[in-house]
Amino acid sequence: MSRSILLDTHFVLWLRSEPQVLTAKEREIIDAAPVRYVSAATFWEMGILIGLGRIPQDERLLGVARGFEILPVEPVHCRELITLPQRHRDPFDRMLIAQARTGGLILLTRDEKILAYGRDGATCADLR
Repeated sequence: MSRSILLDTHFVLWLRSEPQVLTAKEREIIDAAPVRYVSAATFWEMGILIGLGRIPQDERLLGVARGFEILPVEPVHCRELITLPQRHRDPFDRMLIAQARTGGLILLTRDEKILAYGRDGATCADLR
């Protein structure tokens, strides 16, 4: 793979707390990417989930792992967000799609709702 990737929130959680959940293909995609991004929106979402008790409080989850870069939320991402069809309402998923589209990034996800955007969404990695 020659394109940089943006990880969906689930991938960040799995990498930090359950790496055995990742498939060989997913690990290959992550390892081969020239740049691996985690969105600032992902940290915001995880902070909310920790606060609600939906995921364990683990400080490692709120740090940028070695080999990854944080992707800030920029005005250009918010402008792109406006153009997305209303296929589902999760603001964090929608921001990830907008960030991937704007940056020409591959969005690494298993989320069926994100994948349902199809050509209207981000380019997603083929995980088969």
